[in-house]
Amino acid sequence: MRTRLSLATLALAFASLSFAADSWPGFRGPTADGHSPSKNPPTKWSEKENLAWKTEIHGKGWSSPVVLGDQVWVTTSDEVLDPAPPKKKGGPPANPVKEVSLFAIGLDRKTGKVLHDLKLGRVLNPQYCHPFNTYASGTPFLEEGRLYAHFGSLGTFCIDTHTGKTLWERLDFKCDHFRGPGSSVAVYGDLVYLIFDGADLQYVVALDKKTGETKWKADRKIKYGPGPADGDHKKAYATPALLKVGNQDSLVCPSAECTIAYDPNSGAEQWRFAHGGMNGSLRPVLANGLLYATSGSSGKLFALKPDMLKGEVPKDAVVWQAAKGVSVRPSPIVVGNLLFMAADNGVATCLDATSGKLHWTERLDGEFSASPVYANGNVYFCNQIGKTFVVKAAASYELLAENRLDGGFMASPAIAGDELFLRTKTHLYAIGKK
Repeated sequence: MRTRLSLATLALAFASLSFAADSWPGFRGPTADGHSPSKNPPTKWSEKENLAWKTEIHGKGWSSPVVLGDQVWVTTSDEVLDPAPPKKKGGPPANPVKEVSLFAIGLDRKTGKVLHDLKLGRVLNPQYCHPFNTYASGTPFLEEGRLYAHFGSLGTFCIDTHTGKTLWERLDFKCDHFRGPGSSVAVYGDLVYLIFDGADLQYVVALDKKTGETKWKADRKIKYGPGPADGDHKKAYATPALLKVGNQDSLVCPSAECTIAYDPNSGAEQWRFAHGGMNGSLRPVLANGLLYATSGSSGKLFALKPDMLKGEVPKDAVVWQAAKGVSVRPSPIVVGNLLFMAADNGVATCLDATSGKLHWTERLDGEFSASPVYANGNVYFCNQIGKTFVVKAAASYELLAENRLDGGFMASPAIAGDELFLRTKTHLYAIGKK
């Protein structure tokens, strides 16, 4: 008999595995909101200062590092290019990649030594992936003895982290990502949750994490507005979030046009909030008695009343909304009654999380794709040219440090214990004492 999920059960599971204190198991950390309980993470570093180790990662991948025990894992992809891809009319350009191999790489947490470099799959003539994206942009999930690595419709794999053996794989889920995959895997209780929001098909699935067997599948059934015939306006890249919304557990899954919540055990739809926009990718956050969600490319942030999230959510469920400085790629982070975000163009903003009132806005530098993280009173923002801005989590702007590493950040950082794990386009770093 399958165990039903509850947040109390999950909290106990997290505590028993020391998730909260010394690990970063999946996208946006142990509580899925970018927070770390670390009490003494570094705030200053460089290629020579506070560098515990630096390891080159082959291939191309924007997935974030995940950390548990004495291991750190990332995924990546190696591409074989076609020297003369055929010309194509309409839709995305002809794919310059004629072959892609998918990898999971496990490293020793103390030394950065590569323990496993596992080739999980090889795909000939893969669907097109925009150069800004990668075939390995989805962050895996790590738990004791197992890694769940997700590459969108190219495949999902469960790995034994001790032996490197593939325990199960799923290669049968189809969708046209149009510009490449981006959703991360989520694991709660005994289920693995995946979102497939393509230009052609849009659905959510739950798998038995022990066997990979499908437990339920829910088609999105979204009524899309007018858009390109190729379906570009239908795609999204979001990661599921299990939240206690009102009096029920909800698997909240953003998409193009709307955000939809499902019963995490059955896949039955609970509610949907129409907000417009495509390319939805930001994970919802529940704090201060409000649910914070964004609209993707249309650049709106909404604070919603949880007790009004039923069926077709009415407009008056919106307590406040913002349309300036809202990020499309980096997720917002809520610290107490403050909400922080870095827009894609490098403008950072702090809002009152209960009212939406603007506290401050500052231009940092460069462009941003990585989601910020929080620890010990500070917010860490990483940009695409390798800079990390450490900003005090306060209602007045205070820049504590500006750090630079070689290479740029597309992946979001991880914090475990008193170490930062930062992935640039070429290397994985452990920032802290050797």
